[in-house]
Amino acid sequence: MLKNYLKIAWRSVLNKKGHSFLNIGGLAIGMAAALLIGLWIHGELSFNTKFKNYDSIVQVMQSQTFAGEIQTGVFQPMQLAPVLRASYGDYFEHIVTASFTGNQLLSIADHKISRPGNYMEPGITEMLSLNMVKGTRDALQDPTSMLLSESTAIALFGDGNPMGQTVRIGTTMEAQVAGIYKDLPENGDFSDLGFIAPWELLKRAANFEERVGWGNNWFQVYAQMKEGTNWMTVSELIKDVKADNIRDTANSDNTKPVIHLHPMPKWHLYSKFENGVNTGGAIERVWLFGVIGLFILLLACINFMNLSTAKSVKRSKEVGIRKTIGSIKNQLIAQFLCESFLVVALAFIVAFVSVLVVKSYFNDLTGKTVEIPWDNPIFWMVCVLFMLFTALISGSYPAFYLSSFDPVKVLKGTFNSGQGAARLRKVLVVFQFAISVILIIGTITIFRQIEHVKDRPVGYDRDQLLYVPINTSEIITHFDTLRDELLSSSDIKEVAASDVLITGTFTTNSGFDWKGKDHNMSEEFNTLRATHDYGEMVDWELKEGRNFSRDFKSDSLAFIVNETAVEYMGLKNPVGEMVKWGDNGNYKIVGVIKDMVTQSPYDQVRPMLFILHYGNFLNFINIKIRKGGNTREALAHIETAFNKYDSQSLFSYTFLDEEYARNFVNEERTGRLASFFAFLAIFISCLGIFGLASFVAEQRTKEIGVRKVLGASVYSLWQLLSKDFVVLVLISCGVAIPIGYYYMTEWIEKYAYRTEISWWIFAVAILIALAITLLTVSFQALKAAVVNPVKSLRTE
Repeated sequence: MLKNYLKIAWRSVLNKKGHSFLNIGGLAIGMAAALLIGLWIHGELSFNTKFKNYDSIVQVMQSQTFAGEIQTGVFQPMQLAPVLRASYGDYFEHIVTASFTGNQLLSIADHKISRPGNYMEPGITEMLSLNMVKGTRDALQDPTSMLLSESTAIALFGDGNPMGQTVRIGTTMEAQVAGIYKDLPENGDFSDLGFIAPWELLKRAANFEERVGWGNNWFQVYAQMKEGTNWMTVSELIKDVKADNIRDTANSDNTKPVIHLHPMPKWHLYSKFENGVNTGGAIERVWLFGVIGLFILLLACINFMNLSTAKSVKRSKEVGIRKTIGSIKNQLIAQFLCESFLVVALAFIVAFVSVLVVKSYFNDLTGKTVEIPWDNPIFWMVCVLFMLFTALISGSYPAFYLSSFDPVKVLKGTFNSGQGAARLRKVLVVFQFAISVILIIGTITIFRQIEHVKDRPVGYDRDQLLYVPINTSEIITHFDTLRDELLSSSDIKEVAASDVLITGTFTTNSGFDWKGKDHNMSEEFNTLRATHDYGEMVDWELKEGRNFSRDFKSDSLAFIVNETAVEYMGLKNPVGEMVKWGDNGNYKIVGVIKDMVTQSPYDQVRPMLFILHYGNFLNFINIKIRKGGNTREALAHIETAFNKYDSQSLFSYTFLDEEYARNFVNEERTGRLASFFAFLAIFISCLGIFGLASFVAEQRTKEIGVRKVLGASVYSLWQLLSKDFVVLVLISCGVAIPIGYYYMTEWIEKYAYRTEISWWIFAVAILIALAITLLTVSFQALKAAVVNPVKSLRTE
C-alpha cells in the first residue's frame, strides 16, 4: 500500500512540474533557514558543554552599589580566593585566582610570537580537565613552569621538543615548558587560552603582595563545586565575605559589596546583570532567531497549503472517482499526506545541499563556526522528525480538505470548492506578509539605530590616531626621549601615553571626597591617567579652565573632569575645587571638558576624571599622525623608534577608529542576520503569491477573454487581477505595523543613546511590500491580459 501511495505521489509531482517547483522551492528555502538557525542555536546552547566539569564550574561575581545603582562584574581582589579556601573550602573542589586572558609576547632565542594566555593558580588544570599531550596537569605547582597549548607549541617550536625549554613571557618573565595540552574547544570561553603560566609568577613579578589590596578589583576567581554541593546555597553563604573582611579597615567603603556565584551553564547565555539581577543575555538572540526560523518555516508551509487547496478543483474529479470505486476517507488522507512527505523529503534534500553551499557565508555572517555533526545519530533522528513535522504542518489541512469532497457533487459538476477555503487562503497570505513586513521594519530599525550611534559626536578626533602597547618599562623610562624622536618626523603631530584607551575607559576608582558631598553617597568615577599633551592630541573641547601644563608643577595633583562629573558632584564652579582621593592626597580641578564617548557609544556618558601620570600605570603610547601626512612613512618611523627602546617585543599598532568600530560588531551582525532572514521571508511569500496569481489567472481565463472582446484594456485587466492581492498586502501591513512598532520599541529601549522609530520606517516597509507584490503578480496578470481572447475562449 505504501509503495502504491509513493508511486502515485511521484507521478503527481512529475505531472505538475510548475506547481511542484514552487512547493519544493518554497519548502526548501524555509527548511534551509530553519536548519541553519537550528545548527546555530545548537552551537549556542552547547557552549562550554565539552568541559567534563561543566555542571560544577562557577565564576565568582561581585555586585557593588554606586550612586544607588548596583553594578555586577567578574572583577575581584586577589585576596578573595585565599579567604574562600580558608573559610569555605569544604564546599569547593578547586578555587583559582586568574588574570584576564590577553595577548602576550612569547619568545625563544630570536623567535617571537604573540599568543593569548593567562596566569592562573594550579587548580585550573583539573578544573578544565586539560587533555595533556606531554607532561602532567600538576606542572603549575612549580611557579617557574608553564603549559602551552598544542597550536602554540607548534608555532613557537615547530617540530622541535618544547619540554624543558625556557620561554620568555613579555620582556621580564621566564618559565620552563612543563606540559603541552590539546587546544581547548572552540565553542567555549577558554578557546583562546594559548598558554597557562603560574599565578605566583605574575604576582611576584608585579609585586602584587605589597601593591594590591581588597580595593583593587583587578582579577578573576573561578571555582569548582564539590560533588553534591548546591552552588546557590554556597552563593548565599559567601555573599558577605568581602564586606566582612574590609569592615573597619582602610579599605572600607560604601559600595556594599556582595559576592555570589555564576555557574558555567549561564556564562554565555545569561551574562547580563541589571541592578544586581541576572536578566538574560545571549539567550535573547537565541529566542529571537529561533522564533524567526519557525516563522520562516511556517511561511513555506503556508505556501504549500495555499497552492494545494487552490488547485483543489483540478483534483476534485480524482477524489470523486476514487471514492466512487471504494476508497475511504482515511485512505485518501494517507495518500495526500504521502504526497506531502515526498515533496518535503525532496525539499529537505535541496535544503541540505543549500546549507552546505551557504554554510561558510552564514558562519561569516554570525561570527560563529556552524558545523554539521555528520557522525551524530541524534542529529539524523532530529532531521527525520523535522521532515515529519514539516510534512504534517504543511500537508494536514490539504489532506483533510481534499478528502472531504462529496463524490456525487463532483461527478455531477455541481461541486464548488467553497468560500471557506478561499477565505483561509487570504488569511494565510495576510499572515505571510505581516511576518515579512515585521522583519522589514525590524531590519530598518536595527540599521537606523546603528547609523544613529555611529553618527553620535564622540567629543574627540580619532582620525589618524593610533596606539602602540607598552611591553617594557624601558619605554616608560625613556618616554620623553622617545616622544621627541617620534615628533622629529613631520608626519607625526602629537604623542602622549595613557593607562587605558580613550575608546575603552574601563578603569574605575572610588574613595573621593569633596565639599558638599553627601557622606552616604557611594561614588565611582571612570579614570584615565595620561601624560602632558593628551588633551591636545585627542582634540577634546575645553569648557572651563585649562589643560595640564608643564608650567604648573602642581598638576601632578590635579584633575580635569568632564561635564557629567561636574553634574554628578553637584559643583557650580568646579575649577579650583579640591577633591580628596583617599591616601593619594588632595587634588585640584583645573579644567572641565565637554563629555566624550569613552565607552560603549550606546550608553550614557559616565563621570570621568583625567589624571596627569608618568608612572608604571601607563600601558599605551598614543600617536597622532598629521592630516595629509604620509602614513606609511610615519609607521616606518614609529617602528624604528620603538625597536630602539624595545627590541625584544613584536612591534604592533592599532588605529583607534578600528578599535571604535568593534563597538558595532554585535548589532551589525544582528542587523545582517535580520536582513538575510527578512529577504528569505519575502522571497518565500512571493513564491506563494506567484503561485496563487497563476492559479487566479488560469481560473479566470474565460472571464478575461470576454472582457477583452468587450473592449477591456490590458491596464484594466492588470488592475482586476492585482487589486485583490494589493488589498491583502495592505491588510497585512495594518496588522504588522503596530506589532513591529511594539517590539522594536521594546528592543530600542535597552539603549541609553537611541534613535526614534519614525513614521517613514513603516512607509518604506509598506512600499517595499507593495512593490514586491505588484512585481510578482504583474508577471502573471500581464501574461493573462495579453493572451488573444479567441484562444482563451476556445480553450474554455
